Amino acid sequence: MGRTMIEPTVNPPSVIERGHLRHLFTALIDRNFEVVGPTVRDGAIVYDRIGSPDDLPVGWTDRQDGGTYRLARRDDAALFGYAVGPHSWKRYLFPPDLVLWRAKRTDANGGFAVEQAHEDAPRYAFFGVRACELQAIAVQDRVFVDGPFVDPVYRARREQAFLVAVNCGHPAGTCFCVSMNSGPRATSGFDLALTEVIANDRHYFTVEVGTDRGADVLRDVPHRPATAGETAAADRVVELAAGQMGRQMETGGIKELLYRNAEHPRWAEVAGRCLTCGNCTMVCPTCFCATVEDSADLTGETAERVRRWDSCFALDHSFIHGGSVRSAPASRYRQWLTHKLGSWIDQFGTSGCVGCGRCITWCPVGIDITEEVRAIRATDGAGTTEKEDGNG
Repeated sequence: MGRTMIEPTVNPPSVIERGHLRHLFTALIDRNFEVVGPTVRDGAIVYDRIGSPDDLPVGWTDRQDGGTYRLARRDDAALFGYAVGPHSWKRYLFPPDLVLWRAKRTDANGGFAVEQAHEDAPRYAFFGVRACELQAIAVQDRVFVDGPFVDPVYRARREQAFLVAVNCGHPAGTCFCVSMNSGPRATSGFDLALTEVIANDRHYFTVEVGTDRGADVLRDVPHRPATAGETAAADRVVELAAGQMGRQMETGGIKELLYRNAEHPRWAEVAGRCLTCGNCTMVCPTCFCATVEDSADLTGETAERVRRWDSCFALDHSFIHGGSVRSAPASRYRQWLTHKLGSWIDQFGTSGCVGCGRCITWCPVGIDITEEVRAIRATDGAGTTEKEDGNG
């Protein structure tokens, strides 16, 4: 996205001591970045504006399972000892509400003037981006930037964004990034990538440089080359996380599996539990369904058009003249899962799932996407073998 990528082998890892991490914040703020990162609020770890390491979730972790999320205290002062929460970076690159234009009446004869509402893109520095989230951003890049239809707001925000990744050392009970080849180690798409190490009364971060911008920022932060032992300790953090996935999903031939099981009875079974609330799509870091709403004030003098996040679970989302295309909950769940894991590959050349597990954690009834795929795979052939178009 408009920056020079650097191979990690060209710049071996460095070390930033815990006490020097504040200099990284200062370096970003001095470059007029608005730092956004994880912080504790309202009983969860969410993404918001932060100004120093003190704003991070120091000493906090989370406990996640199907339909369950709880914070808990750690026995150390880790800054990143948790998995992903209800927020994703999507809300900053693809805002939940965006005014597209405003119109104002100019005379009594019906004349009006329209002004575009696009503002200058904010300069965000995302601090604490996990590997699965880097993959999610890459997926949305394919949707909004790399395809034939470019979203100018997304592109402008994306080009400005500075990404500080943090390799995962604490997967949740609902994580399955290993199955989706999206983590827990960040391998690309970052400006800087940190790994937090707490061992032998030491607390430090190894750091890899991913871009020329990252190298420029790192020059303003006290650091030194990592020793072989420090690098090995950081590698062990990620290796341990990879072996602690709470879920897994077999992805071989998954697109064809879902296509040939469009009438599988499992869709009706899951629909019996699904509330069609749309929570899974709201927390998903790749879902991009949106609707456009026009409104005017009571005087009729001004009007505006707003784009808002929507969900394929909403009855109105597939509404055309005569009614909704997907009126039954079973068809809406099938649309979401089949598109996410199947027809997304046809459209964008990649899966729409990165294994972050948010949809499992934040589903009120704990519906598990990995279990639904497993159930269909276990009885493959029980339904029709005719392929549908993935839209209904």
